[in-house]
Amino acid sequence: MDQNAVVDLGVQALLMAAKLSAPVLITALAVGLLIGLLQSATQVQEITLSFVPKAIAVAIVLALSGYWMIQEMVTFTQWAFDQIPNLING
Repeated sequence: MDQNAVVDLGVQALLMAAKLSAPVLITALAVGLLIGLLQSATQVQEITLSFVPKAIAVAIVLALSGYWMIQEMVTFTQWAFDQIPNLING
């Protein structure tokens, strides 16, 4: 088993995880920043005011990008399974 192939598979898995989580994380960050600015400007410190809009925004992003995420994951999984003979033979 070639160590470079295993490392390459691990790197590709980490890149896929980052690629799939980016839309959700960026949306939560942007909505959280906007709500934080709004709370600072109005001095309203209600915890649900920051949680509910983020949850709704994340749900919308998941609904819109869910199909793309599944397609990317299926493509990656097929590629990973195709790499099994290369990992075994070295």
